[in-house]
Amino acid sequence: MAIKEPLIQEHKNNPWMVYFTTFVAVCGSYEFGACAGYSSPTQYAITQDLSLSLAEYSLFGSILTFGAMLGAITSGPVADFIGRKGSMRVSSAFCVAGWLVIYFSEGPVPLDIGRLATGYGMGVFSFVVPVFIAEIAPKDLRGALTTLNQFMIVAGVSVSYVIGTILSWRALALTGLIPAAVLLLGLFLIPESPRWLAKRGREKDFEEALQILRGKDADISQEAQEIKDYIATLERFPKPNLVELFQRRYLRSLTIGIGLMLCQQLGGINGVCFYTSSIFELAGFSSAIGSIIYACLQVVITGLGAVMIDKAGRKPLLLVSGSGLVMGCIFTAVAFYLKAEQVSVGAVPALALTGILVYIGSFSIGMGAIPWVVMSEIFPINIKGQAGSLATLVNWFGAWLCSYTFNFLMTWSSYGTFILYAAINALAILFIVVVVPETKGKSLEQLQAAINA
Repeated sequence: MAIKEPLIQEHKNNPWMVYFTTFVAVCGSYEFGACAGYSSPTQYAITQDLSLSLAEYSLFGSILTFGAMLGAITSGPVADFIGRKGSMRVSSAFCVAGWLVIYFSEGPVPLDIGRLATGYGMGVFSFVVPVFIAEIAPKDLRGALTTLNQFMIVAGVSVSYVIGTILSWRALALTGLIPAAVLLLGLFLIPESPRWLAKRGREKDFEEALQILRGKDADISQEAQEIKDYIATLERFPKPNLVELFQRRYLRSLTIGIGLMLCQQLGGINGVCFYTSSIFELAGFSSAIGSIIYACLQVVITGLGAVMIDKAGRKPLLLVSGSGLVMGCIFTAVAFYLKAEQVSVGAVPALALTGILVYIGSFSIGMGAIPWVVMSEIFPINIKGQAGSLATLVNWFGAWLCSYTFNFLMTWSSYGTFILYAAINALAILFIVVVVPETKGKSLEQLQAAINA
């Protein structure tokens, strides 16, 4: 049964409620960043105060990723069952509980339990926030608003890093309660995803939510009918289980979603991000200065990407980003090769700094945010929960694999590590050229009908 592409007519909408709703949702993204950025500035203080060994603190840091994997597995079904707002409430509750447990911890076990809980919240947020934003936003704003997810993650990480140098580790844990509290309060003031309401058969609530988002004077009749018709068409198909996601009808969207997540993570980002300081130290550059430049550049370029995504398009930014990642890896590999061979050693610090900054700037302009944007756009609503959970799980597994193997690879060969990452990012460019479609300027229904026809 083919899914016909709907016809779209333009409506004059008031975007202010969409902006406010997005602001509330991305408080979850900021919470994500606060969780991710917590362990870096607190390592010395926590290990000293609680007498932790390096292995115990390493477990504390890495268990966040396992919590995120659990969150990824359950995020789709939870978001489908209790709604996008409901799943954000659950995620916030886990983060609040986790931060409080960390604050009151007097030993490694409660510390790990708290970290695991915040990791679970991260995993749910990583799926539900971009999906929720994509489902509420008009097509001309969808890319920029969804990219704010990544911008707020980066902001959360950067702020945690900066204020973590001033506050105690317990006080820093309490600051993690602030975005969760803002989100929980804000959820009482914003509507649920209209598309989720339509899928649940709550037609009156669906139309009310869409009217609130588009403005009280906006004509929503065409958009509302389009969404209802598309969901009615999808409901004729049986709800697929995990194995049936791989049937031909959904295979292209699944390939795009999972492929982009692998491209994002296997290109080395978590190795570079988690061990920036040690990379700079190994290259002979000040880790403090390098990390501050790194954090500032990441925030600025991610913001620039959010502005450009609906003008330049997803695919061009991904290709620019991938090309820059290759160049950044090559610069860094050359720096470490010169150091290993003791040739032009004086140029090594500047070359390594250039390579890492080119790498993170390139990642921030496209590969950081756009895979999440595209993932939130391409899955039909009847498989979005399961397919989105699978893609998010793949992302977190890739994050763990990259961060776990980085030190082993650097021990094997510092320049070889970055040559390997350059090769993977080159393959990512090929994947983007051949497989990934442009999604700019199309409604979710148009886009999904074209991909999953």
